[in-house]
Amino acid sequence: MTTSRMQRLHVIGGGLAGSEAAWQIARRGLAVVLHEMRPVRMTAAHKTEALAELVCSNSFRSDDHENNAVGLLHAEMRRLGSLIMRAADANQVPAGGALAVDRDGFSAAVTAALAAEPLIEIAREEIALPPDDWEQVIVATGPLTSPALADGVRGLTAEADLAFFDAIAPIVHRDSIDMSVAWFQSRYDKAGPGGSGADYINCPLTREQYLAFVDALIAGDKASFHEFETSTPYFDGCLPIEVMAERGVETLRHGPMKPFGLTNPHDPTQKAYAVVQLRQDNKLGSLFNMVGFQTKLKHGDQVRVFRTIPGLERAEFARLGGIHRNTYLNSPKLLDPTLRLRAQPRLRFAGQITGCEGYVESAAIGLLAGRFAAAQRLGEPVALPPPTTAHGALLGHITGGHVETIDAGPRSFQPMNINFGLFPPLGVTPNRGPDGERLRGPAKALAKKRALSARALADLDRWLAGDAMLAAE
Repeated sequence: MTTSRMQRLHVIGGGLAGSEAAWQIARRGLAVVLHEMRPVRMTAAHKTEALAELVCSNSFRSDDHENNAVGLLHAEMRRLGSLIMRAADANQVPAGGALAVDRDGFSAAVTAALAAEPLIEIAREEIALPPDDWEQVIVATGPLTSPALADGVRGLTAEADLAFFDAIAPIVHRDSIDMSVAWFQSRYDKAGPGGSGADYINCPLTREQYLAFVDALIAGDKASFHEFETSTPYFDGCLPIEVMAERGVETLRHGPMKPFGLTNPHDPTQKAYAVVQLRQDNKLGSLFNMVGFQTKLKHGDQVRVFRTIPGLERAEFARLGGIHRNTYLNSPKLLDPTLRLRAQPRLRFAGQITGCEGYVESAAIGLLAGRFAAAQRLGEPVALPPPTTAHGALLGHITGGHVETIDAGPRSFQPMNINFGLFPPLGVTPNRGPDGERLRGPAKALAKKRALSARALADLDRWLAGDAMLAAE
């Protein structure tokens, strides 16, 4: 092996993307150093020094690979040997149709796997800019990139960073929830991985209680921002609950507080006007998080306002909500199709700092960055995933998805979850079902999703087979 191939690769950031990138590199037989600044320097959101710590929800969202784009991404990652998905599957907790995990067990499993891999060295240190003699580096520092590194990247790109605020939902002790008021049920009794169809705790509100709750949210004392942060937008997929409330009195009951698909066993004849759902957060079932209740309310007002919810009057909180500022690159301008920084190609970027949003999306981009870096180091062609796959669609959004224009001006690049709108259209859209009956409305939309998913997995398998042949040459 040449000296160049023997030199270690470097991954900066031990979150989901960095952990996955390091794992993929080691799987190709290459040595890698994973640099994580915690606990030497903590962030505003992390609580531990564990790798792949989940700082927001414990949900990886839908695991339905036939009908949901994120479920499809799960399936693709499993086929690609993802460490993140292996740890998630091993630590799942009931969550209806979603894949949710015991957050401590999950991060412990990722940390243990990386620590046990002989080709991976874990270095606990803060990195500003990688030294010049590091030939290949993946920067996967996430939305909470340290100021020193963020300043260094800005200096390389001559580009101001883009940013948005992200919020965290509270976690409640299960034994403090009044189950004479609340009840267990998944919406429409849907059972997901490891679930029973009764995976969420539901707290019902009457119309009067709901309206009072909305008023209290809007009037509550919120966290203040620095002057330079006041123009930073929120990511729509993780809006604080009170920001949603300000958009209209009915917004919440058609969002995270929707009452549909639920029947209160304490009073089956009385339909709730709105419902707050809590999802299991740890394997013991002792902690539940408030679904969709990301918040920037100050802690005192969180306790006061959330205890007005029926069933949560005596709620004890294991963690209250919070808010932090996320940073991401203008990736379509700054990165090439293999995630390398155009201004300095020895640097690759991965995870949320590239402008994807969500745990699984971040890990998927880390997976690709690791594969790309390993192929380059081994002198192999760097094969991009087909754009028809979930990985390819997400990569396409990050490295070129904003090139359309609106009113003859450039469209701004914004963080994005994986969704079927990022996929190339089908050559032929299904119009008839297996029985030959013409499809209409929801049935046609469902058939289209299934066709997109089937095409994606078939194309991923062909890509994997071709990639394996290239590696063997």
